[in-house]
Amino acid sequence: MARPVFIVDGSRTPFLKARSGPGPFTPVDLAVQCGRPLLARQPFAPDAFDQVILGCVNVIADEMNPARVAALRLGMGEKMVAFTVQINCGSGMQSIDTAYRYIREGVSDLILAGGAEALSHAPLVWPQHGVRWFAGLAGAKGVGAKIMAALKAKPSYFKPIIGLERGLTDPITELNMGQTAEVVGHLFGVTRAQSDAYAAESHRRLAKAQSEGWLKGEVETAFARDGKFYDHDDGVRPDSTPESLAKLRPVFERPWGKVTAGNSSQITDGASWVILASEEAVAKHGLTPKAAILDSQWSALDPGIMGLGPVLSATELLKRNELTLSDIETWELNEAFATQVLGCLAAWNDEKFCKEILGLDGAAGELDQTRLNVDGGAISLGHPVGCSGNRIVLHLVNAMKRLGTRRGIATECIGGGQGGAMLIETV
Repeated sequence: MARPVFIVDGSRTPFLKARSGPGPFTPVDLAVQCGRPLLARQPFAPDAFDQVILGCVNVIADEMNPARVAALRLGMGEKMVAFTVQINCGSGMQSIDTAYRYIREGVSDLILAGGAEALSHAPLVWPQHGVRWFAGLAGAKGVGAKIMAALKAKPSYFKPIIGLERGLTDPITELNMGQTAEVVGHLFGVTRAQSDAYAAESHRRLAKAQSEGWLKGEVETAFARDGKFYDHDDGVRPDSTPESLAKLRPVFERPWGKVTAGNSSQITDGASWVILASEEAVAKHGLTPKAAILDSQWSALDPGIMGLGPVLSATELLKRNELTLSDIETWELNEAFATQVLGCLAAWNDEKFCKEILGLDGAAGELDQTRLNVDGGAISLGHPVGCSGNRIVLHLVNAMKRLGTRRGIATECIGGGQGGAMLIETV
C-alpha cells in the first residue's frame, strides 16, 4: 500500500532580481544559503537523509549536477546520493514529486528536495558560424594556414547570443514564452487592462505579506562573500497601479499585445528546499508534519499554448480525487504572465473548453481570486525557473497553515507545453 508522505519543513532564499551582470550567488550558492539554516534547526544530522534532489534548468559549467555539489557543501556526507532534475518551469516541483514517489513506495524515508536557479548567471552562447570559425582556426596546421583561417573572420562571429533568450524560445513552435501568453490571452479574450490590474494586485499582495511579516518563517537571509546580506524579495514594486502599468509598451507583439515587462514574471535568482518524510521518519526523529502530499499530476499540450498547462494538470487532480474548484481553499498558480494566469481562469469558466478539452460535463466554474496567490506571485517575486515550482509548494503549505485552510493545489505552466500540479492537505 502507498505510504503517507509529509512535508515537515522548508525554507528559501530571498528572490533577487537580475540586474546588470551576474548576481552575487550561483545556483549552488543559493541552495546552500537557505539549506544551512534549514538543516541546522532539524533534530537529526544532515547525513540522516536518504537522498537529495534539486531542480535546476540553467546549470552553470562550474556546478555540474548542482544537487551533489550542494549536498557536499551542506555537510551531508560523501555517501549522500544527490541528483538534479529538469523539466523547465516545473523542475522545483519535479524534485518534490520524485521524492514523494520514492517515499510513498517505501524506497526512502527522508529526502531533501529543492530548486535553485540563478538566471543572472545564464551564459552567453557563441553563434554556430563563429564556433565553426574557431574550430577551423584551431585545426589549421602551420603559421600560413592559421593566418588564412584567421582572415576568414567576420564581425558577426564575435557577437554572442544571450543563452536565456534562446532558452525561453520554444524550438518546435519558434514562439518565445511571452508570445505563447499572447496566444492564450487572444483565445480567451483577456484584455490589457485586466492583465495590468492583476499585476498590480500581485505587487500589492507581496508588499503586504512583507510588511506583515508573513514571510519571515519562510525566507532566510543570504550572505554574499563581500559581506552584503539580502533579507527580502527585492523585485516588489508597491507603487504599481493599473494606471502606471498601462503606460508600458508591449514587449512581444507590438503595438497591440497585452504582455509587457510590468505584467510578466521577473528574471530572478533564488532557491528553495522542502523536507519530505515518511511516518517512520516522523516518529523516529520526533518531527511535526506541516502538510501531507495527497496526489500529483503532470500533463502536456500544444507548446504554443503552454500557459494552459495548469488547467489540464489541476483538473485531472480534481477529477481523480472527486473534488471541484470550490473545494480547494488555497491555490498557488505560478504567475509566468498575468495574461496566462487569467487565461487559465477563463478556460475553467468556459463551457466549450471544459467539455471538449477537459472532458467535463460543463464549465468547471469560477476560481475565487481571493484564494489564488494570496501573497503575490512571480510577477512581484520573480521566476527563477528551476526553483519556482518548489517555492509555490513551500509557500502554499505556509499560507494554508496561516489561514487555517485544509486543502490546496500548487500548479504551474511549463515551457515546452506541459503543466504540473500537486494536491496538499494540512496536518
